Amino acid sequence: MLRDELQNSLKEAMKARDTQTVNAVRLIIAGQKEKDVEARGKGLEKASDADLLAMMQSMIKQRNESIKIYIDGNRADLAEKEKGEIEVISRFLPKQMSTEEVEKAIRAVISETGAAGIRDMGKVMGSLKTKYAGQMDFAAASALIKQILS
Repeated sequence: MLRDELQNSLKEAMKARDTQTVNAVRLIIAGQKEKDVEARGKGLEKASDADLLAMMQSMIKQRNESIKIYIDGNRADLAEKEKGEIEVISRFLPKQMSTEEVEKAIRAVISETGAAGIRDMGKVMGSLKTKYAGQMDFAAASALIKQILS
């Protein structure tokens, strides 16, 4: 479903001559193809939607880091380009969970897995990544898990 949505968006953007969207969607599709190659190496037919959502989140994270660098280097033009790409990539991600929803999900997973301390953090993160791929910032979730399990 995500793959079809990407292809349709690419076609629409090309028809509308929206170069920013075309470029960003092409980057996503290129990343998708890389993930598919990785999946084939693992014996799968193609990458899962969860893998693609995680890839898109990392693309957004990379662009946020670039924005900081460009702003520090007085390159507002390049920072704006990165912000535009973030907007396009964000269209394909599911609605992000609020802080309260993230905490509630973490507490539910902790009780499901029976996590008792920091040593069980890997189990909690693994379960969160499978259930909520693309819906939360896992770096922030990691900090919250440490706080809850401490």
